[in-house]
Amino acid sequence: MKRSRIFYTAFFSFVLSDVALAAEQEKKADDNQRSGTVAAGQVTASKANARAIQDEQVEVRGHKSSTMASSATKSNTSLVETAQSVTVISREEMDLRGVLSLNQAVRYAAGVTSDTRGGEGTRYDLFDVRGFTVPTFLDGLKLQDSPTGFAVAQTDTFRLDRVELLKGPASALYGQSSPGGLTALSSKLPTDQKFYGDVGTTGGMFDLYRVDADVGGFATDNGLVRYRLYGTVNGQHTQLARTGNRRFSISPAFTFGGDGPTTLTLLGNYQYDPENGSYGGVPLVGSYRRGTFGFLPRNFYDGDVPFEKYNRRQGAITYIFNHRFNEDWSFSTRGRYDDIMTTYRSAYNNGYYDSEDMTSGHMLSRSAFGAHEHNHNLAFDSQFKGHVRTGPLQHNLMFGFDYQQQHSKDNEIIGAGDGSAPDMDVLHPDYHMTMPDMVPYENYRTDSQQIGVYAQDEIRWHRFVLTGSIRNDWFHAHRIQYIAGTNDQQRSSQITWRASGLYHFDFGLAPYISYATSFQPQVGNVVSADGLSTHMADPSIGKQLEGGLKYQLPGTSLLLTAAGFHIEQSNVLVDTGAVGQYTQSGLVHSDGFEFEAHAEPFHNLMLTAAVSVQKIKDDSTGKPLVQSGKGNASLFAFYTIPSGRLKSFGFGGGMRYSAKTYGGELQDGSVWLPQYALFDASVSYDLSNISSSLHGWKVSANVRNLFDKGYIANCYADGAVGGYCYYGERRNAQASIGYSW
Repeated sequence: MKRSRIFYTAFFSFVLSDVALAAEQEKKADDNQRSGTVAAGQVTASKANARAIQDEQVEVRGHKSSTMASSATKSNTSLVETAQSVTVISREEMDLRGVLSLNQAVRYAAGVTSDTRGGEGTRYDLFDVRGFTVPTFLDGLKLQDSPTGFAVAQTDTFRLDRVELLKGPASALYGQSSPGGLTALSSKLPTDQKFYGDVGTTGGMFDLYRVDADVGGFATDNGLVRYRLYGTVNGQHTQLARTGNRRFSISPAFTFGGDGPTTLTLLGNYQYDPENGSYGGVPLVGSYRRGTFGFLPRNFYDGDVPFEKYNRRQGAITYIFNHRFNEDWSFSTRGRYDDIMTTYRSAYNNGYYDSEDMTSGHMLSRSAFGAHEHNHNLAFDSQFKGHVRTGPLQHNLMFGFDYQQQHSKDNEIIGAGDGSAPDMDVLHPDYHMTMPDMVPYENYRTDSQQIGVYAQDEIRWHRFVLTGSIRNDWFHAHRIQYIAGTNDQQRSSQITWRASGLYHFDFGLAPYISYATSFQPQVGNVVSADGLSTHMADPSIGKQLEGGLKYQLPGTSLLLTAAGFHIEQSNVLVDTGAVGQYTQSGLVHSDGFEFEAHAEPFHNLMLTAAVSVQKIKDDSTGKPLVQSGKGNASLFAFYTIPSGRLKSFGFGGGMRYSAKTYGGELQDGSVWLPQYALFDASVSYDLSNISSSLHGWKVSANVRNLFDKGYIANCYADGAVGGYCYYGERRNAQASIGYSW
């Protein structure tokens, strides 16, 4: 019943928009095309080519509408003609909601299980899409994680222009990826404005402070060279009040070539995080289940203050080169070098109490761990794109080649390794205890590379859009573990593909169907059928069938999408009980339905709504995947008063609902986290309405979890010992003042 109310509220709010406004925006769209209304199927090839060329320029030089996306096809395509589910989160939406992290940015998207580490594990971007963890791509190139997952880059969202969630398998264009999809981030790059900028400060609860500056313009009078410089200094205590985050980041960018047929953009970034919160949690007993002492407070910290350490340094240099041969053919290539170094050390709880009855004790068992990882990553992607006509068919062709390489190592340093930690009295916690020396645990070196070649043909016939993509990947990894004395290699080759069909009616409706596949390399030894030998695991294989409807009200940014999907992941590793040995018989299903509605501000109203229902099952256990939810729903609206004494005053709010989430198995049954609903609020005001001397000044305020609801975001239950849980984000308020020009 709640989902129905959310659906109808969003739908009718959109549909009851002003007809005159729609007509006015249709006229503007027609003026931009320098033509009147064009009948279906009568668009000439030259105009189509011109628009395609313009789209390629927008990718580097300017703001892109939220009704356009590039992640699904690697070229700017309108979402209503993209036969796959894509959620776009624009810069404007992130600013209105006061987004500080990628975890917060995706909370209003359908099919997302957000904040899987709750409000505590903020040093990484942790969420699931359609039940699966997904990789992140920045400016079209993959951000490669370290083998053990500690040296992982995190992009400050203030340096992003947009976020796209591509849902479902995408290996046909990207290589190894998740069946759930991927996250595509786009950096702020130089635009075609002569001089622009934005400087702002933010303060808030938990001692939040931020200073952000974004300045750009023409470096030469004719705009042949353009620049943009973004930088931030920020920090905040975590909700545990004993650990905190600090960050320094700078991102310079230059574009050479102006509006010419050949452009080169160079983008650099350096980010230093001297500290980045805690990665711990709370024991299941005392959070999900009541202990004899009651429940642990939401600010409970399971670590040790002087022992806790998380230091991350990451730097990158990116190039984006585009060349337009003529109206039909173009070439683009991009590459990035990443250097990520992380020093990590913490004491953490083991998920149980040291007593015969784990529900009656209050001495929490703990361990300690440390690592020092250093990654060197390379990634390149190059494409030829062309437009060809064969009779009545128009072909948008793409031929591409990409390459990824990683060199990663974990050097044993003083204080790194694995060990025990003193038990903690949860009733009277001591956060300054003496930690025993740790035993060296990991000392490895890994070299890996992926080579991929791919091709895509987007065929248009009248209002039909047929798309086919195919790709072949070659993956190789070599891992040496010096302490364990192992030397393993993994080689695999995989063909993936995608096919889709869509018909776009002239009144805005577009039904579609698509099929796509993916693959992911896995680490583990697979036991042969006779049990006498083992071999390295083959990649897991994902496949998805998706069908749906999209509707864009002509001449407006109003976009409604509905999709149903079925995902299967096969060749999944299943533990045999012997250490490091598996069978490859696992099969995971993900089935669901999603609805989304988006509109950029028109008639001074911005709206976004989402509803999803999903069911994820692991055949090897007969249970869902741990941390997978049954669905979510959300609605966010923001209205700006257009005239009168309160002109430019904007206000809005949102509701985020999460259905039950599976947290694993205990000896006496399954752990299902209860559903919850949270509310957010936002206000803003343009101070120029007070005085013309304040032109460019703006103030805003945001509150997340407005009513400070206490809830558990996720759990990892283990019937043998108990398990871990993570409290969700507490009420967090912030206010900003900024000047832009």
